[in-house]
Parts: sequence; structure tokens; C-alpha cells
Amino acid sequence: MVTDKTKIVRARDVMHNQILSIDGMATAREAAARMRSERVFSLLVKKRHADDAWGILVVQDFIKKVIIPGRSPDDVHVYEIMSKPIITVPADMDIRYAARLIYRADVRRAPVEHKGEIVGLLSLSSLILDHELF
Repeated sequence: MVTDKTKIVRARDVMHNQILSIDGMATAREAAARMRSERVFSLLVKKRHADDAWGILVVQDFIKKVIIPGRSPDDVHVYEIMSKPIITVPADMDIRYAARLIYRADVRRAPVEHKGEIVGLLSLSSLILDHELF
């Protein structure tokens, strides 16, 4: 039996609702400018068609795949440096299991999915910094 003291917190309860996306054909420079202007650390990469998979672009992608190799951000497209396919977290998943899934996948954030649509973003740091889970 679940009491008020042991209320189950779901991914949808702690996710960020703002989802920013970008097209895979955008350049790394355009993506970085968007991330700076919106003050975010990741962008969801849009599907090209219904059977396609979502992608994600994070700051580490720029570092490992553009800056360190010395590539020009104007000559690199998002689709070349993004992670795809990505894991998603069901909106109704208990936050304990969602955190474990993200942690074990060795990623810092994952989109939250409900009925086939991305409805938010869950990040490990936001569990502590943005929410009073304990």
C-alpha cells in the first residue's frame, strides 16, 4: 500500500517540460548558437520521417567531435556528431528506475516519452538541483 509518505514519484513529475529541437542538417555552429541563446546543454534532433529514431546533441559531442579534432563548426552537421538512437524514459516510470536506467546507460539526460511523443527531458543533475526528492 502506498501512503502519502511513500508517494511514488514518476519521471513526468520531475522532467523539464521545455524541449528544444534542431534539424540534423543544421551546422554545429548553428546548434551551438541555439544552445547558448536558450541556455541549454542539449538539443533533441528531429526525426527525418515516422520510422526514424530521435537523436540528441549534447555539449560533450561538440568537445569530442568538433573541438578536439580541430574541425570547423561550419563544416560539421548535427547528424554527424549527435547520438542516435537514444534511450527514452517512459513518463510513468518510477523515478528510481528512471535514474538507474539513465545512470547505467552512461548518459546524463534522456527524453521522456508518452504515447510515442517526447514530452520532456530528464537529467540526472536536475533530480538533485531542481527537485526536492529527499
